[in-house]
Amino acid sequence: MSKLKFILSGGGTGGHIYPAVAIADELKRRHPDAEFLFVGAQDRMEMQKVPKAGYQIEGLWISGIQRKLTLQNLAFPFKLLSSLRKSRTIIKKFQPDVVIGTGGFASGPLLKVANQKNIPTVLQEQNSFAGITNKWLANEADKICVAYAGMEKFFPKEKIRFTGNPVRQDLIEIQHKENEAQAYFKLIPNKKKVLVIGGSLGAKRINELIEANLSYFEANNLQVIWQTGKLYFEKYKKYQSASVQVHEFLDRMDLAYSAADYIISRAGAGSVSELCMVAKPVLFIPSPNVAEDHQTKNAMSLVKEEAALMLKETDLEEKFQQEFLALISSEALQQKLGANILKLAKPNATKDIADEIEKLIKKK
Repeated sequence: MSKLKFILSGGGTGGHIYPAVAIADELKRRHPDAEFLFVGAQDRMEMQKVPKAGYQIEGLWISGIQRKLTLQNLAFPFKLLSSLRKSRTIIKKFQPDVVIGTGGFASGPLLKVANQKNIPTVLQEQNSFAGITNKWLANEADKICVAYAGMEKFFPKEKIRFTGNPVRQDLIEIQHKENEAQAYFKLIPNKKKVLVIGGSLGAKRINELIEANLSYFEANNLQVIWQTGKLYFEKYKKYQSASVQVHEFLDRMDLAYSAADYIISRAGAGSVSELCMVAKPVLFIPSPNVAEDHQTKNAMSLVKEEAALMLKETDLEEKFQQEFLALISSEALQQKLGANILKLAKPNATKDIADEIEKLIKKK
């Protein structure tokens, strides 16, 4: 049998790149001789992140459509035609067995061409509200792996496979890492720990909230592990102390999750899937600045199952302290949230997605 060849495409944000890399890693583990090629947008973060993960990547001249009229929108038809042309060249040269799209505008032209060439395609949709690109590609895709129930409102029901989102495998046994976390973060033994995560770049409103409530956390005998993100670290590092740890980035998320008693987080698809595995009480503060307001929809899907709490950015000043006090004062609420969020975890998501991809190869 000749070497298997896989193309993976998706990007623009870490939420599209990380699942693609996780899927590639699992396929590589199963097929060490296989060849892999990633395709992304030529000026986005995948062009750095993917080579760091050990894979080759080609860039397309493509970007998303802005919601308001901009010069960038006027260029979109030209970018799309250019990207379709380059996608045809890439596919003709590489001759993939399967093409996998994880969302983001870069995956649109490539999977469209793959469908035209009758190459099997698999979509992976991370969010509870499907993205524009995956909706555009859904009718011609062979399989669509989703992370939330009820996705037949966006996709053909017979193509959907409920697999969950790929997550870091080092999260599976975080309960056994408490001593390591204690040493790594120099934790104060008699204090409960609040972990604050707002994404790699950071979340402006969450950072402002934490700054405004540092004395409130101290009054409630809480130690804060605060990931500010790259854009905000310089502004907030002055608050560094034994009780308030300020980090630009957290290299050991497994230990950060292990250390946490409570978590304040954005509600991106990857974060939500990880937090289901972590099984700690979570207060989600969704970003209102994302397409289709999908972070609010992701968070609400957990709130409905009594698996998490949520506050909108507009309610933070008025409601944060009372909501958070209700959480830290009630062990019963903490246990209920932890137990219910764990029920939604999909620890085998990456393996299940790889299984679906392999079934398509066998069909060929």
